[in-house]
Amino acid sequence: MARAFDPRQADRTLFDALLDATHRYGAGKPILEDQERKPLSYTDLIRASFALGRKLAAGTKRGDNVGVLLPSSAGAVVTFFALHAVGRVPAMLNFTAGIRNLRAAARLAGVKRVLTSHRFIEQGKLHDQVDALEVTCEIVYLEDVRKTIGPVDRVLALTASLIARRARAPGKPSDPAVVLFTSGSFGAPRGVVLSHANLLANVAQIGAHIPLDPNWVMFNPLPIFHCFGLTGGVLLPLMTGMKAFEYPSPLHVKLIPPLIKDAGASLLLATDTFVNQYARAADAGELSGLQFIVCGAEKVREETHNLIAERFGPVPVLEGYGATEASPVIAVNKPTDNRRGTVGALLPGIQTRLESVPGIARGGRLFVRGPNIMSGYLEPGGELEAPEGGWHDTGDVVEISDDGWITILGRVKRFAKIGGEMVSLTAAEDLAASLWPESRHAVIALPDPKKGERMVLVTDRRDADVATLIAHAQGIGAPELAVPRRIVKAPEIPVLGTGKTDYVAIQRIAEAEGGVEKVARGEKR
Repeated sequence: MARAFDPRQADRTLFDALLDATHRYGAGKPILEDQERKPLSYTDLIRASFALGRKLAAGTKRGDNVGVLLPSSAGAVVTFFALHAVGRVPAMLNFTAGIRNLRAAARLAGVKRVLTSHRFIEQGKLHDQVDALEVTCEIVYLEDVRKTIGPVDRVLALTASLIARRARAPGKPSDPAVVLFTSGSFGAPRGVVLSHANLLANVAQIGAHIPLDPNWVMFNPLPIFHCFGLTGGVLLPLMTGMKAFEYPSPLHVKLIPPLIKDAGASLLLATDTFVNQYARAADAGELSGLQFIVCGAEKVREETHNLIAERFGPVPVLEGYGATEASPVIAVNKPTDNRRGTVGALLPGIQTRLESVPGIARGGRLFVRGPNIMSGYLEPGGELEAPEGGWHDTGDVVEISDDGWITILGRVKRFAKIGGEMVSLTAAEDLAASLWPESRHAVIALPDPKKGERMVLVTDRRDADVATLIAHAQGIGAPELAVPRRIVKAPEIPVLGTGKTDYVAIQRIAEAEGGVEKVARGEKR
């Protein structure tokens, strides 16, 4: 059940919080599993962390950032806690970010050693990424490390687990716990340093917001290089007694629904894109055992809500909202109060302020402050740029109801200035989605010599046309300025590994179709 938020729950390190959970829920309780179907108990996880951590410590020193290039799996979770056991800081590398961003992330975090897996590199065909990292980093394969763990190492790990609080590396709640990188959906990723206190505060905030049952199983197909996958899919279940079931890719649309049922999953973390695909691929009953689904990273379409309800019964799809800089959850709907179209109520302990945005009449630019807000952005050379006064600028324009429920109107950079008026690109996407709900859409702005900017709809809808869109807008009373006057059709809408729309790629698609030149000349496609 939900508990009142107690900031003191964040006054410890992640490894000590894991030890506290072991004491509370039972050392022998199965707490971690993946597609290999070899569950680990709290004791197994702690012993494995000490055994592996002792090997990983060689050649590094306490406080070093160590790169982790692994999919969501039990092995990745063990590696994460193994680094914490010896006082190293995991830097979670996004293997979907492209070679340039991957190398930039490793360079920014000062990573000299990267932990990965032969099997993962082979299956993911990531040899080019490894070659790029190898220029400046030592690549360590976990299969090779595990071969060196012998009987003596296992005895030492067993002994360490018995005196875990003395054997683990000392640390403070304010110390760095992880380096993550922003999604890069609008440009180059930034390095974000989250402390132990940041992450544990967010876990406690979520637990105070939504009642959680230690008997539940959390199914997480999202990457743990993303904060939603790490906090929601790993730390939240482990610290609250739920089993964490890790799956290496959200893209396995036909494999995931039967596994959700077979694993006895109670909760599913995903994005709207993936939930919609799972619902279409699943057989009757494969998602019906879920207590609820939590979606982040992108807006949940009405069609997804309805699809789940029609096919699988009363399984609420809870839309939430967050940012890597907030560890990440800022707000989320509740199973007992699920307000479609909103991203839910603010978590306890988070302060907000809204600043007006010139040209945008409704809402304001959201700033947040609280115990879950990052230590700071990582700067070249290792310095931290802390949020001024503890306030993080989300860059989002929102409305907040009197009882603390948030409605996202769009990102500040997701507004176009057309004929002197600010128009939401998100609202234009919603307009297209309301007409063609089974398709994917993205709207970007390109320069226009007459009106300043012009919206372009990029869609996978093959029969999409401007006249039909205009007629639909008139029929529902949408403003004329909210209608894109040019449509580019693409085989698919590109998304990042996190499930977010990749607006950098969308921009390239529009420009490759002659968007800049044609819009500048006022031509229609």
